[in-house]
Amino acid sequence: MTAPHQTGRARGVEGSATGSVSRTASVERAGPEKGPALRFDGVVRRYGKHVALDHLDLQVAQGETVALLGPNGAGKSTTISLLLGLLRPQAGFVEVLGTSARQAVARGRVGAMLQTGSGSGLPPGVRVASALQLVRRLYRDPAPFELTVERAGIADLLGRQTHRLSGGQAQRVRFAVAIAGDPELVFLDEPTVAMDVDSRRSFWRMMRQFGAEGRTIVFATHHLEEADVIADRVVVINHGRVVANGPGATLKAAVATRQVRFVTDDPDEVLLDQLEGVTDVVVRGVGVTLNSLDADATVKALVHHGVEFSDLEVTGAGLEDAFVALTECDPAPTERRAR
Repeated sequence: MTAPHQTGRARGVEGSATGSVSRTASVERAGPEKGPALRFDGVVRRYGKHVALDHLDLQVAQGETVALLGPNGAGKSTTISLLLGLLRPQAGFVEVLGTSARQAVARGRVGAMLQTGSGSGLPPGVRVASALQLVRRLYRDPAPFELTVERAGIADLLGRQTHRLSGGQAQRVRFAVAIAGDPELVFLDEPTVAMDVDSRRSFWRMMRQFGAEGRTIVFATHHLEEADVIADRVVVINHGRVVANGPGATLKAAVATRQVRFVTDDPDEVLLDQLEGVTDVVVRGVGVTLNSLDADATVKALVHHGVEFSDLEVTGAGLEDAFVALTECDPAPTERRAR
């Protein structure tokens, strides 16, 4: 947790720090003249000879929810550290809410929920209510206590000691801590780690409500279905640069592979693998999935070869397929320079 200086800021919400839950819960949406919520322009960051960010360009509009994807070592953690002012770029510049990252954090305009390793990231041996009140005192104009509790869905946890929380409960409390200052911009790094399916769904319902207030949300995740469903836009980073940027549907449409699924009584894998357009065959019992570069030709070949099938389904690539395709074909910086 990065503690802000108590310098305050001009805010787009009404009411004081001691206001009630009826306080206006939306931030003022900035006009185009105020610029993006965050911007990277030609940012370079190295660790010795390793290039973590390779002239990275990235913008996120105010009020947007963006998913940040990339394989391990792609540069996501470095990106988030720069956006929080924990690191400085060695070339290029980073702008957050129209100012430097450190100034935005110091003024309480940015909240963050980062990975914590083996611990919960919460002060041990205290009750949740006390921990949240402690964090609120770090801000000059925090969100009302009751509103933060409601936003994070932790009313049933206030009397619980932090070291007695389950993994999913701790994540909800850490989210409350991240938004205690009523931030305009929130960074979430793998926010649903340790949550079961129901907890994840509940968490993202809360995040949708928070984003609907006009907040900007950037989150990194390995749950690709979350990125596909939750984010307005998906940004894929690999080898320290953006390799794909757009809605999940657009990224999936860019992948040529289609999947042909059907049921057949006696699948002949050798025959299926030789059908026109087929690049991969998966057989599970009587269920068959074919990856194909030409789904129409594959279906025609099935009929031509007399394969009896039912329950035929042809779908586009999933976000996982798009992610693999985009990151596997992208060369490392040294490989790009050698071309």
